[in-house]
This record gives sequence, C-alpha cells and structure tokens, in this order.
Amino acid sequence: MKRRSLLKTISLLPLFGGIAYKIKASPQMADVAKTDLFKELNIRTFINAAGTLTFMTGSLMRDDVLAAINSTSRQFCMLDDVQDAVGAAIAKMAHAEAATVTSGADSAMTLGLAGILTGTDMKKVGMLPHLEGTGLKSEVICQKAHSDAYNHAFKITGCTIILVETREDVEKAINEKTAMMHFLNYNTNLGKIKHEEWLELGKKFNIPTSIDIAADVPPVANLWKFNDMGFDLVFLSGGKAIRAPQSTGILMGRKNLIAAARLNAPPRAVNIGRGHKVNKEEIIGVYAALKSYLAMDHDKEWKQWETGIALIENAVKQIPGISTKVFVEPIGNQTPQLTVSWDDTQIKLTGAMLKNNLRMGTPSIEASFSGLPLFMGQATPPDPNATGKNQVTVTVWMMQPGEEKIVAERLREEFTKARSA
Repeated sequence: MKRRSLLKTISLLPLFGGIAYKIKASPQMADVAKTDLFKELNIRTFINAAGTLTFMTGSLMRDDVLAAINSTSRQFCMLDDVQDAVGAAIAKMAHAEAATVTSGADSAMTLGLAGILTGTDMKKVGMLPHLEGTGLKSEVICQKAHSDAYNHAFKITGCTIILVETREDVEKAINEKTAMMHFLNYNTNLGKIKHEEWLELGKKFNIPTSIDIAADVPPVANLWKFNDMGFDLVFLSGGKAIRAPQSTGILMGRKNLIAAARLNAPPRAVNIGRGHKVNKEEIIGVYAALKSYLAMDHDKEWKQWETGIALIENAVKQIPGISTKVFVEPIGNQTPQLTVSWDDTQIKLTGAMLKNNLRMGTPSIEASFSGLPLFMGQATPPDPNATGKNQVTVTVWMMQPGEEKIVAERLREEFTKARSA
C-alpha cells in the first residue's frame, strides 16, 4: 500500500473508535489480486469516453476508496453504528440535517418516500406497499416535464404519481392523500415551475419536497446547494462523479425523515427496503469517496478536462469534412464534452459504424450516444448501433491518464480511413 493511501486509510479509523488490529491477507488473496479476472472470464473492458453511465458500470473507484473498503473488510461491526457515523459525517459535508447511505439513488427515492409515509411507526412500516384502507397518504405530485422512468421508485411504496404543469395544477392536486412533491433537477428547464416556487408551494401546504440530483455532480456545490435551498429530501448517486461504489447512493435531508427512512431499510426486516442492502465496506467507501472528492482541486481538474478535450479536437478538426463543437451541459454533470460531426459525402461513415469500429478496436473505446450524456429513464440501455447520425460525442472525465491520446489517435485513424475509402 502506498504511504499516501495508508495515511488516508488510518484517518478513517477514529470515526468508529475501538481497537484497530491487523489481519494479514492470505496467500490466496494475494494470488487473486494478481489475476486478471476480466481476461479469465472473457469480459470486454474499454476506455470510457461516454461518462458515468450505469450500464457502462458508472465510474472507477479511486485508490483511497479501495483502501478504505479493504481496511474495513476484515473486522465486524454493527451496521447501524456504521450508518450512524457515516451519515453524520456526510450530513456535515453536505449541509444536511442527516444522511444515510442507500443502494443507489433509486433506493434513496424509495426509502425517502417510505419514511414520509410511515414516520417512525413500525406498524405503518409493515403496511407498505399496501396503502389502500390504511389511512396512509398515497400520492406524489410531480411536474409532467419531470416525470421519467425512475419515478417507478416511488410506485414501489404503493403511491401513485400525480402529474401537473402549472402552479394552479399543483394547488388543485394537493389533497389529504398528498405525501410529497418531487422535483427532477436535470429537467429544470423543461418544467414551468422552478426550484424556489416549488419549495414555496410545499411550505404553503406543508408538503415535504424532494429533489433528484442523482447524476448532477459536478459542479461540486450541488452536494449542498439543494439542502441549503430547503428541500426536505435530496437523492444522489454515489457511483458517478464521487466515485464511490457504483451500487451506492445518498439520501439526505430532514433529520426526522432520514430516521424514518432507515426504519424502512436494512438491517430491519419486514419492510419494503430489506432488499436495499448496503454492506459496511460500501458505506465506508461512500464516506472515503466523498471526503476525497471534496478535498480535490476542482479548478485544476477542470483544466485537465479542457486540455484532454482540446487534444482530441485538434486531432480531428483539420480533416476535411469534419466539424467540432465543445459544450458543457447547462444542468448537472457539467464537464467539457466534444461533439464531432462530419459530411458523409466526404467521409463514408455513419455514427453507428464509427462507434462499432471504436468498440471492436484495440483497445476498445465506448463513446456517447448522439450527444446524450445520460441514459435517462429508458426501459433498456440504448442500442449502440441504432443511430445513423453522422456524429459522435466524447468526454474525458472518466478516462484514465493518457487514454485521451489513444482516443484522439483512434478517431483520427477512423476518419482518415473513411475519407480515403
């Protein structure tokens, strides 16, 4: 273990107290660590030029996160003790009253709403998802423009989604069954009601408000922005920019609601969240990842991204028939991205052909799908060969050092070959 990783690992220990002791790794563990299991299992790996897409396994954990996971994998502790300590630490970092680690942002949505429905009444916890005849609230209000497939996480509790478009619609929709008002940050510009008015309506009618920011970091300030703004619950993915284990998420917000949500989650049974299990290593991995992410020089990182994008752009933009555009998404996942388009009368290539050529090359490269930075709310991952558009979008923020040069070389190679065909 590198000295820096060791020091970071040691810094985690006081959080949990107790006596630390070493358990040596077995020879078998060392052998496994040296084995290329992807090769053994014939699993294709690739350079990620697309971003933090779930079906592409999100992001890669940093060394200090892996060290934290490994260092806590050889001792037992109480799961609630880990959630208590890590939740308190996350809440402090994210300006929330309380927080808990969940099995993804989708899990945070289900457990957060469940907490609103049941409070701390264990009898009510056992009723979900069968709400009819219980007297429990059963409706979630959401703007039509903010409704996507991920809202199924709310339906698991037994609730139905009530769609609205205007302020007047919200005021008419609110009734004794209304449990929560939900906001999808990524679609902010598509809805007629913005954050502040949504919060104002929630306070006016005493309805808890939630916001999905699952993939909306960076910018780093989004970690605390919506807690500061006044949302009662905030849902965040752990396995994207933060680079915690992909299977994790963060539920943060009001202390009473987080406490109620945890009663609907493991290690308790006879609740809808029993299957939303997160192990101690994953929970501590989230803590280590978030701590590391906040300590980063984000301005320096941004300049590195810009340099990588410029390198790729410069490798292809002088080729006749090629046009390039660098852009940054307006909301969430704000990283430099490059779209490369071409004239198919000069370059005999389609977007699907190029992506397949990159995928089948050595090393394999996965690019984005026609400029879409996120796989938002579809039933299945998009078909990588479905698009015939003459464009490809790449981003460098999930690449490892030096991979931007490989992507630049491969793109130039493919375009040059197609131009001379």
